[in-house]
Amino acid sequence: MLNCTIILEEARRDAGRIAEDRRWLHAHAETGFDLAETLPWVRARLEEMGYAPRPLGRAGLSVDVGGKRPGKTFLLRADMDALPIQEESGVDFSCAAGRMHACGHDLHTAMLLEAARILKAHEDEITGTVRLMFQPAEEIFEGSRDMIGAGILEGVDAAMMIHVMAGVPLPAGSVIVSPPGVSAPAADYFTVTVQGQGCHGSAPQDGVDPLSAAAHIVVALQELHARELSPNARAVLTVGTFHAGAAANAIPDTAVLGGSIRTYDEKTRAQLKQRLTEISQGTAAVFRASASVEFGSGCPTLVNNADLVRDAEKYTAELLGPERALSGQKMAASGGLSGGGSEDFAYVSQEVPSVMLALAAGEPAKGYPYPQHHPKVKFDEEALPTGSAILTCCALRWLEEHP
Repeated sequence: MLNCTIILEEARRDAGRIAEDRRWLHAHAETGFDLAETLPWVRARLEEMGYAPRPLGRAGLSVDVGGKRPGKTFLLRADMDALPIQEESGVDFSCAAGRMHACGHDLHTAMLLEAARILKAHEDEITGTVRLMFQPAEEIFEGSRDMIGAGILEGVDAAMMIHVMAGVPLPAGSVIVSPPGVSAPAADYFTVTVQGQGCHGSAPQDGVDPLSAAAHIVVALQELHARELSPNARAVLTVGTFHAGAAANAIPDTAVLGGSIRTYDEKTRAQLKQRLTEISQGTAAVFRASASVEFGSGCPTLVNNADLVRDAEKYTAELLGPERALSGQKMAASGGLSGGGSEDFAYVSQEVPSVMLALAAGEPAKGYPYPQHHPKVKFDEEALPTGSAILTCCALRWLEEHP
């Protein structure tokens, strides 16, 4: 059996190199599938290690390591894309192009690159195969599905990912294994376009006001949670944008609302999408306008496999000790676990047994008060070697125990 303590020591010796990789990625943040610098850089890093990276989908990469001993295939995934946010963190390796790794994907990629180095060094000892998935476009919920369509899951028996967390009161490098079942909600983005009839602001009787209709739609949608869902239903419907008009003395032709829905089961998801459409169209009609509803990119719920959760809890506890390896199931039971962010690894979890781990990477008391997606968020690089070791050891141990 491979000694995971040795792997953790190897990762810690490489701490400087992991941080350098992370900082390069952070300084060259790119969004969606447009990874013109990131993709060739990651490919070159893997080639330096002796891999022959396989392009998958629009901007993904995959490599396999092991395979010299018969066994199953375990997938480790990292996302590579950033957000269209102007960085205000103050770090000297920030990106000045209006893009920012505000969700920590630069850490994810750097940790998986280090796992790739360690796995290559121990390739002869691997039972089965470890597949590494370097994915684009997580923030728009399209990259995982794109790579699945290109074949990333062919022959895969189980999968794991780590997501870093900033602004949490846990020592850097502490890990939380998500509880069995749904740990990240489904997400759906919507656009409601209200069509009215423009006219001069002094003669509203000559037109149809789309702003008034859209405003009533926003208010009406709040009734969904209050009057149409069970008190036990976990769902959030948010209208985040409202755009209309360009002149203060004119009623415009159209008003456009944009928002998102987060749900933890497919029945509630379908209900809210249907009712959002009906309420938008019905309310607009009351005010002599019309409304069209479009749903953009989204993702299903992320489901953690119960057996894989138990395995991950065991492996991380052996590696880090009970003080740093925490059970999400126990934390949820005590009310200590919250969050509603969606994750497009959900598509993987719908196809093969999967588990998501959360890695603490920034205590407020140590100068990391901001959460992900904030323009001032910073991450504690002390967590990087631990994350690499967790990925490596969990994959190797699982393959050993499930020949």
